[in-house]
Amino acid sequence: MKALVYQGPRDVRIMQVPDARIQESTDVLVKITTTNICGSDLHMYEGRTNVEQGKVLGHENLGRVVEVGPAVRRVKIGDMVCLPFNISCGFCNNCERGYTGFCLTLNPGVAGAAYGYAGMGPFQGGQAEYLRVPYGDVNCLVLPEDASEREADYVMLADIFPTGYESTELAGVQPGETVVVYGAGPVGLMAAYSAYIKGAARVMVVDRLPDRLGLAEAIGAIPIDDSKASPVEQILELTDGQGADRGCECVGYQAHDPEGHEQPNLTMNNLVRSVRPTGGIGVIGVFVPEDPHAADRLERNGRIAFDLGLFFSKGLRMGSGQANVKKYNRYLCRLIHEGKAKPSFLVSHQLSLDDAPEAYQQFDSRQRGWTKVILRPAA
Repeated sequence: MKALVYQGPRDVRIMQVPDARIQESTDVLVKITTTNICGSDLHMYEGRTNVEQGKVLGHENLGRVVEVGPAVRRVKIGDMVCLPFNISCGFCNNCERGYTGFCLTLNPGVAGAAYGYAGMGPFQGGQAEYLRVPYGDVNCLVLPEDASEREADYVMLADIFPTGYESTELAGVQPGETVVVYGAGPVGLMAAYSAYIKGAARVMVVDRLPDRLGLAEAIGAIPIDDSKASPVEQILELTDGQGADRGCECVGYQAHDPEGHEQPNLTMNNLVRSVRPTGGIGVIGVFVPEDPHAADRLERNGRIAFDLGLFFSKGLRMGSGQANVKKYNRYLCRLIHEGKAKPSFLVSHQLSLDDAPEAYQQFDSRQRGWTKVILRPAA
């Protein structure tokens, strides 16, 4: 089958690879019809992870079931399904408590497994014609009858919509509160969108790319351009000097200052200064245990210089970690089906799988207008 394969830093290629197939009785085989490029894929693309050469990338996947293992009971051939990026068993101690992003079964020695991602197990990704889905009854979200017509919305349930939503959960967003989101990439935009779904009174989004800030403004958020003035000062001015009630970190360890210098602690420390005393922070941007290619000495070992003293003195609370997609995807799916949510508003490009190498290059260079890329393996 045809797939996008990682060959080395900034080198991904469309290649023929062995066909995905049923390997266990609980597996499901899906023909991929829609798969996205995620911002976190760029960490691998840039050579900032330990992903191995030959890995098929892609963890935001949707398609039609073409084969099921003999032990599969719920999922049927012909179902349109969206696949949470984190693969879970459904029965371990973490999965049973809803922490499916931290499954203890599928990636022994590590809490968490995923498709096509560094350090998240041996599983190939879905930027390909077919995908093997372990524990199919657990990991397939069967979609409503309008799935084929609304794939660009439903595919966001694989990752960025639940991930953005979880950042608001980690931050503790309540109706009527003010929220600041650092980062207007796809996850940051979904965090802002989710904050409004949860009833936030005001949402501020910090970035410096005009197209992304324009999308934030289009959903009702206040765009804050950190290249024009201190984002902290802008937030304090908008909140009468108090700071936001809640803050969401949606950038991660490759944060850059307006001059283009990488500064891995930038958004974290800005959030501490931007959120009011006793407020909450949700960290959903990726931070890694080690980054051998980092320019920052601490970041090489997965550390940052964090303003813990100010964090402590303000009585802030913080939650972090990979999103537990299954905890939210059914409910967010209903919002899409009933016309209450349309996460595809951020999609800028829908391309064939053959166009993926060029799309990675454009997305990685933050070319204007490249906000979210959907790939169609069948196109």
